[in-house]
Amino acid sequence: MSSSIRPPGIQSTASDVEILRAFEPIVRYTQGEKFFPMDVERYLLASSLWLYVPDGLDEEVVAEGALTVAGLVERREAPFGSLFYLRFIGQLDLQESAKALAGQRDLAKRQESQFHAGVGRLARGGLLPRLIDGLFSLSLVLRGTVPGATAAAAALKYAELHEQDAQYVYHGRVTRQSGWTICQYWFFFAYNPWRSGFHGVNDHESDWEMVSVYLYEDAGQLVPEWVAYASHDFHGADLRRRWDDAQDLELVGQHPVVYAGAGSHASYFRAGEYQAEVPIPAPPQIKKLAAALGGFWRTRLGQSEEKSSPLRIPFIDFARGDGLAIGPEQPNEWTPNLIDETTSWASKYRGLWGLYAQDPISGENAPAGPMYERDGSPRPSWFNPLGFAGLDKVPPPPSEVAVLEGECRRLETRQSELDQLIPKETSELQKLGVRLQSMHGSPHLATEADRLETQAATLATQLTALRRERSENEAVLDGLQRQTERRRAHGPDDARAHIRHAAEPVAASKMRFDRAAELWAAISISLMLIGLAVLILVAPGEVWAAIIVVVIGFIVGESVLRGTFVRTVNRVAVILALVAIVVLFAHYWKLTLVALLLALAAFLLYQRLRELRA
Repeated sequence: MSSSIRPPGIQSTASDVEILRAFEPIVRYTQGEKFFPMDVERYLLASSLWLYVPDGLDEEVVAEGALTVAGLVERREAPFGSLFYLRFIGQLDLQESAKALAGQRDLAKRQESQFHAGVGRLARGGLLPRLIDGLFSLSLVLRGTVPGATAAAAALKYAELHEQDAQYVYHGRVTRQSGWTICQYWFFFAYNPWRSGFHGVNDHESDWEMVSVYLYEDAGQLVPEWVAYASHDFHGADLRRRWDDAQDLELVGQHPVVYAGAGSHASYFRAGEYQAEVPIPAPPQIKKLAAALGGFWRTRLGQSEEKSSPLRIPFIDFARGDGLAIGPEQPNEWTPNLIDETTSWASKYRGLWGLYAQDPISGENAPAGPMYERDGSPRPSWFNPLGFAGLDKVPPPPSEVAVLEGECRRLETRQSELDQLIPKETSELQKLGVRLQSMHGSPHLATEADRLETQAATLATQLTALRRERSENEAVLDGLQRQTERRRAHGPDDARAHIRHAAEPVAASKMRFDRAAELWAAISISLMLIGLAVLILVAPGEVWAAIIVVVIGFIVGESVLRGTFVRTVNRVAVILALVAIVVLFAHYWKLTLVALLLALAAFLLYQRLRELRA
């Protein structure tokens, strides 16, 4: 910590449930959210178990209403490539779908919890992101997707289950690794309605999210030091904040506050609307080409400071925190359910916790449980909770000084060894050099001289490495000694030094667009596609030139509404100049090549003549 004042802790002899309750998070949801954390037992009883077999029909294994934990984990033989999965909502016919959609509207009114995207959602993405978004939406026709009515039916079914037993459950786990005590709070949802309910990327049955609190022991107390939230686009150290990070981490007592994404249930440190990006599956060669072109555009042409990839689809994750709140000192409290490696539904069931939609990019497929990935492999956040948050390299505060002192001693010992080794190796190299000099002019010693030359070269390389090591060790040792002194004195250090990429809510200035921009954002892609279709029919001979003109016209029109006209015209001019260069070279490549060669010849001649005059 950056201060000698420790945050309140709990006795290290407390039970796991008491430890979990001492630091359990407060989760704030967005208005319009229909699904909240529940226990898996009720979900199982309301679900059926199915088996997917490649090149075959899906088979129902256990019917809805008959599935228990024991039935879920029962060992069943299945061929390679098959997959067990749950179904919370069965196949709906047209009448059932219509009834579910109507029932969802009534449910929203009854709960007085309706979602409004707000001004600026459509316009803030720009023309290209909206075009990519449109193509992504069209891809849903070809991919395996969860039908929209399924979300409505799931909302009604969950609401009925919640009315029968109004509990908000987290599945808590306490584990200990490398001096750290880790509290994991696993939240299970019956459904993820991000696409159908909140204009997001995907829908899928069931959802698992997790928040971790990292504690260290000091004087018989477990003291909180870090908290990590699972979130889109972020990994490792970027997931965590230190307990004294007042810029990002909001605390109520010793309970961290989480702002959950609407429908996606991703976790954020601050309330707001976040620009989430979903990578487009592409071969490595295409990704490298896109990265190279992006770097050329930013650095060589100086056209953008934003390091965004064209192979990512932007979406909005609404984490406003203006809806239901669950946790200590809130209107709704948690019901903890303790789990560990002996919990059978967590450890013995490797299938999916919802519908397997057969989506090739997995976005619409349900997730597996907390211990496993979709392919049945162990989930890193379970078996390596320290590495999950980039804490496997960080010692607990009470042992940090001892680790630093140990590293200082090790480097000091190594420096002493180098101080003896370097002169010794230097002396050996000098002896070889003298022997080599003595062989000059003696042709009969050529073979021996070659051997000594090779030996001397090897020794010189080793000596260079030793001197480099000593120099680097000196700099590292200085840093370690200064850090040791700071830690001994409990001096301040930067609580955010580990963060490379922090999740930031979209600035309010980027969400303010007038109604004209909003209307344009809603209809522009469709208008452009209609215009292109008309051009293909009306002017097939000039179709490519016409398409370029239409696209440029749409881009410029977009810039007028978004207030970026000058910057957009500049970028269009750069692109047209690049295209003109390519066209000219394609048509006049011989003359271009001759001109280039003559220019190079003149430049070299000028340089050499300057040398002669000098």
